[in-house]
Amino acid sequence: MASLGELTAGIAHEIQNPLNFVNNFSELNTELIEELKVERLKPKAERDVQSEDDLLNTLEENSKKIELHGKRAESIVRSMLEHSQAKPGEKTATNINILAEEFLKLSYHAIRSKDNSFNVNIMTELDPSIPQLKVIPADIGRVLINIFNNAFYSMNEKKCMLGESYSPSLYVQSLLHDKLVDIIIKDNGNGISEAVLSKIFQPFFTTKPTGNGTGLGLSLSYDIITKAHGGSISVSSAVGEDCTFIISLPV
Repeated sequence: MASLGELTAGIAHEIQNPLNFVNNFSELNTELIEELKVERLKPKAERDVQSEDDLLNTLEENSKKIELHGKRAESIVRSMLEHSQAKPGEKTATNINILAEEFLKLSYHAIRSKDNSFNVNIMTELDPSIPQLKVIPADIGRVLINIFNNAFYSMNEKKCMLGESYSPSLYVQSLLHDKLVDIIIKDNGNGISEAVLSKIFQPFFTTKPTGNGTGLGLSLSYDIITKAHGGSISVSSAVGEDCTFIISLPV
């Protein structure tokens, strides 16, 4: 339920962003139209033609921005509907790069909805030659958002400890090799000790404080990748420096 709440918050934040632009530019256009009306009501000799032209040009520019952000919100909703229409447990041809980007944005906006002062330098290197994979999109999405959430959580904790001297960064890469697709997720958070690494995929194991994690996320992720998709998932880390997850899926 906690993960669902975070995902819902992410979706809401992602849609709210373009809607804010739509609302703001719509309000601005209403004010500009009123200004234009006032100008047009003046006697012809007192009218400022240049001012009218400037108002009309600004109205046109704002209308284009409204259309742009409206289409962005529409795209987000359409994407969510496409994922929801897939039957539970049914494997469908999926663009893994788009899936990774979508859940990365949702996870990032979810944590920023709790703390909007938290900023991360996000770098992506997604291989465009990767073919569509037969996967269960919702399940792969759960794995991705769980790893992204853990990465952002770790970096946020480190930011709270080190303050401005620390710059959070997340690197996401996909690559095709030997009939496998690797999704590599690396953060520069607190890292994971050797003792914890050996237990990280065990059910109910968590290093988070009580109430912040169930200990089921990575265990379920392991089952989804290995049992449901015939892939593999591994993790490596340097304590205090970084953590890297590698998800491998067969083509």
